Amino acid sequence: MSASPVIALRKAIRGRLLADAALVATLGGPRIYEEAPQGAAAPYALFLDTQMRDWSGALSRGAEHLLTIAVISTQRGLGPALGAAQQIADLLDEAALTLEGHRLIDLRFVSLETKRDASGRFARVAIQFRATTEYL
Repeated sequence: MSASPVIALRKAIRGRLLADAALVATLGGPRIYEEAPQGAAAPYALFLDTQMRDWSGALSRGAEHLLTIAVISTQRGLGPALGAAQQIADLLDEAALTLEGHRLIDLRFVSLETKRDASGRFARVAIQFRATTEYL
């Protein structure tokens, strides 16, 4: 059985983001998580939900992905979180990533949404991307 295209895509995205010194500096370190460690220092980026659908054609098997990455911040205002989110969007929109066991056909920025928790302590900027991949 082929490796999961979701795992391959997330791994390539994480590698791309961690390779960018400016983003790592903005986050205060390599703070890009699948699941944030308990007590993780903010700001950090976090993979949220991913939806994958079959995108196969007559000649090849493929997948369409809708994936969300959030920037979590405890700083006042949304400005710092929005800045980090924009860096992520710029790094990933139309990026040519190499995936293990799959070929990335397309990766595009789709939307951005801001939220604050009820206490106002945490700001979250969720960035959604659409990707299409093909099994090798």
